[in-house]
Amino acid sequence: MVQIRAFAEADTEAVVALWQEARLVRPWNDPHRDIQRKTTTQPEMFLVADDADSVVGTAMVGYDGHRGWIHYLAVAASQRGTGLGKALVGEAEAMLAALGCPKVQLQVRPDNTDVIAFYESLGYATYEAVSVGKRLESDEAVTP
Repeated sequence: MVQIRAFAEADTEAVVALWQEARLVRPWNDPHRDIQRKTTTQPEMFLVADDADSVVGTAMVGYDGHRGWIHYLAVAASQRGTGLGKALVGEAEAMLAALGCPKVQLQVRPDNTDVIAFYESLGYATYEAVSVGKRLESDEAVTP
């Protein structure tokens, strides 16, 4: 039976492997650093779905006082279609609502139409916006 719980340090390699399987990892974002960073800010909002001591899902959730965010939502291929993604989103939304969060957002790459359809089935709507960003710290490997 799948249980949703807070991330534990021992989950690190299984989480990274799941993110790689789900094609969430990008060269400019070191997943180990992303995990380390999250464990310093609202670590209780880093969710892991556990099935018989195997990590089969994740959601990295945060609230900045203005809106909530969901990042790194991932479900193992073996668990897709079981409702686990919906359960992770529901848990994230409940945690955010308990903090008084009025709105939740997330980002999906435009070519990931299956995931966009998944979120739309949960009541999320797409809207026009341009994401801009600036790196304050590089995750690129430093070569001597």
